[in-house]
Amino acid sequence: MKKLILLVLFIPLIAVGNDLKVPSEIKKVTVYLSGAQVYRKAECKLHEGTNEIVFTGLSSKIQESSIQISGLQAVSILSMSYDLNYLEKTESNPQVTKWEDEILQIQHKITLLKNLILGLEEEEKVITSNRMISANNQTLDLEKVKEISVYYRERITSIKNEIFETNLKINGLNLDVSKLRMQLAEVNNAPQQEQGELTIKFDAPIATSLDLSISYLVNDAGWIPNYDIKSKKLNAPLDFTYKAHVYQKTGKDWDNVNITLSTGNPNVNVSKPHLGTKYLNFVNRYAKLNRQKVKRKGYIYNPTVREVAGTIVDQAGNPLPGANIMVKGSNKGTQTDFDGNFSLDVASGRELQISYIGFIAQELPIYSSVINVQMEEDFAALEEVVVTGGYGSAAVSDSSIRVRGNTSAAEPKSPLYVVDGVPQAGFIEGDLDENEIQSMEVLKGTEAVALYGSRGTDGIVVITTKKSSIQDDLTNTKFVIKKAYSIASDGDITAIEISAFQLPAEYEYFAAPLINENIFLTAKLKDWEKHQLLPGEANVYFEGGYAGKTNIDTYTVKKEMILSMGIDPNITVTRNQQRDFKSKSFTGSNRILNRAYDLEVKNNKNLAINLKLMDRIPISQNKEIKIDDIDPQAATHNKKTGLLTWNLELDSKESKKESFSFQVKYPKGKYISL
Repeated sequence: MKKLILLVLFIPLIAVGNDLKVPSEIKKVTVYLSGAQVYRKAECKLHEGTNEIVFTGLSSKIQESSIQISGLQAVSILSMSYDLNYLEKTESNPQVTKWEDEILQIQHKITLLKNLILGLEEEEKVITSNRMISANNQTLDLEKVKEISVYYRERITSIKNEIFETNLKINGLNLDVSKLRMQLAEVNNAPQQEQGELTIKFDAPIATSLDLSISYLVNDAGWIPNYDIKSKKLNAPLDFTYKAHVYQKTGKDWDNVNITLSTGNPNVNVSKPHLGTKYLNFVNRYAKLNRQKVKRKGYIYNPTVREVAGTIVDQAGNPLPGANIMVKGSNKGTQTDFDGNFSLDVASGRELQISYIGFIAQELPIYSSVINVQMEEDFAALEEVVVTGGYGSAAVSDSSIRVRGNTSAAEPKSPLYVVDGVPQAGFIEGDLDENEIQSMEVLKGTEAVALYGSRGTDGIVVITTKKSSIQDDLTNTKFVIKKAYSIASDGDITAIEISAFQLPAEYEYFAAPLINENIFLTAKLKDWEKHQLLPGEANVYFEGGYAGKTNIDTYTVKKEMILSMGIDPNITVTRNQQRDFKSKSFTGSNRILNRAYDLEVKNNKNLAINLKLMDRIPISQNKEIKIDDIDPQAATHNKKTGLLTWNLELDSKESKKESFSFQVKYPKGKYISL
């Protein structure tokens, strides 16, 4: 009898252990530039011997070879398999339940309103019936008839009006129900997302409970660097906000998880290239046209880009009209106009193919809505105070900040501390760890009072804390985000701030009228490397207004980064060839071209500016083409590149004119393009 009881107790334990479904929860995600590593936690109880556990509700886009299990203690894994379950219903969208509840509540209101109408209609019937009975059974005098008529008219009118207004309410509620049902239909008509399931067979030496960690790589996720760059005025430092635009369509929402952003890309082939021997022989004359070489892996596909615009130029900066731009793998494409500009709908593509006869074809991921390309010729084919670094630096030698008031030059005042936009009462230095501080800015005088009223009388110390910590690994950089985030599996962008900082800037206007007759405001930056910037789009704001988009391309800049801050229409430049210069003449078997150009700049602004003006004198690549009689006049001439540079200072409303000239000799019957 005792043996029978033990057997009965043991049978259900075996049945459960043979196919036990266990849920798990996402706790942490490392998001790469393309792909993500998901970390889940799961608890399961094992009996002694063999246990088969099924971990359900996983993403359907897991790279099976990347699955890792930890927290096994003395338990070993006998086998492991990852499969897709097409029958398991997906986790309910929390919005669906909300919409269904709203529909029920509205339908309840509609029923009550319909009942009200029924009551009013019954009252109307009673009044009508009573009127007929009274008329048949009574002989009424004129006054009585008038009295009854007024009552009937007023009550019937009131009933009709109330029924009309109630019907209007019902129609409005029905419209709300219709909208909610359409929203539900859109969700329900979406293709059913299959569920991933991980089946593991464990061998446990004794009965035990495991707190397992499950990690794996998923596709259809990533982050795109993005920047906000703000300048309050000329000569002010630039305020940078470094952000990550995170997206994911893995089939599972990431609810309140810890996010780490990595600059790595696990989907890139990291095998080193092999350089073999080059054997030279005669080939077809067109064999090397449009050859390609693998570029540095830095630009990452941005799935949010729907249209790309840009300019295609050669190595000298000249526009290439008629260059071909195609969306790889499709028949969608366009050509550049006379100025080398193009725009193209790329909603269904991942890469652009750019080609031009005589130049090396390029393939680029669609990484930005603004893509400017410089083609490579194929010769074979043819003033504010900012304290950074926290407390105790050499510039704040007594480990405190004191802002002098207006009443006494000797008496120290206690400033108002504002941490991440929130005024802090009774703040004492040391309340924040120095390593938590991104930057500090001191405001005083009218600026401080304008922001915080009388509380800013003694000055304000604005402290911005770090939004992430940086970990430098051997092959990538990780930004550990301090705040937990929820990111839905719908492909929409979630903006996460990585850091905020200021960079000193040297402002300068720039003009190259040979290529573009607009005047560009530029900012030259130093020491940008320490902020771990990646190529990405930047939104530029100048003097409180939106100036447009620019690109930060960290793979093409050198020690100094030059940002374009926008176009200033209040400065004009013109470039004209001198008419009185002899354009053509001949000597012997040579043709001679004399060229002279005037460049005129006018500053229509109300303040003085510095402007860099550039042009060029051509460089000969053929011994039969001679460049002589070069006269750069006031320009600095780089003889190696042929570039001319004028550094001009223009007062308000001032104009300046610069000139240069040169001569070209080449054989008759040949043609050149100047």
